Amino acid sequence: MNTTTCAFTGHRPHKFPWKYNELDPGCVALKETLKEQIAKLTVSGVTNFYSGMADGSDVWLSQIVLDFRKNTPALNLHCVLPCEGQADQWSKSTRDRYDAILNWADSVTYVSRQYYDGCMLDRNRKLVESAGLLLAVYNGERRGGTAATLRYAKKLGRELIIVHPVSLHITYES
Repeated sequence: MNTTTCAFTGHRPHKFPWKYNELDPGCVALKETLKEQIAKLTVSGVTNFYSGMADGSDVWLSQIVLDFRKNTPALNLHCVLPCEGQADQWSKSTRDRYDAILNWADSVTYVSRQYYDGCMLDRNRKLVESAGLLLAVYNGERRGGTAATLRYAKKLGRELIIVHPVSLHITYES
């Protein structure tokens, strides 16, 4: 298993108590915790990060990697998108951030050019298959894409780092 690669999964903003308010103290604290986790991963030798670029956790983690890359040029961000037009219905500011991240990414690949039922799930599986460990922002819900991605990562024997978005409790599983 490649321990220099890490994929991201996590909830979209509507799952957080602060919703889309990134200035909320809870969101600020979560982002700081995520920065600490990315810093620890880079120190331990992780250089390749894989993001599905979903709004919320994925985008925040991708931006953190790009920010760290300014001082650590060996870091690579690989974006694995479910289909073209993933961000078409997002707000302009959110789309602008998404587009900027894609422009700075080391690679952008698509599971499919066209949307189909299941392309998000296929994207999540590809992320897990691409990496030795999975960093998840996960609130414990049993249903949903993040839960399914964690189950798949466990099935494949991936190392897991799970950050609870509200308590900021971190769980490590291998």
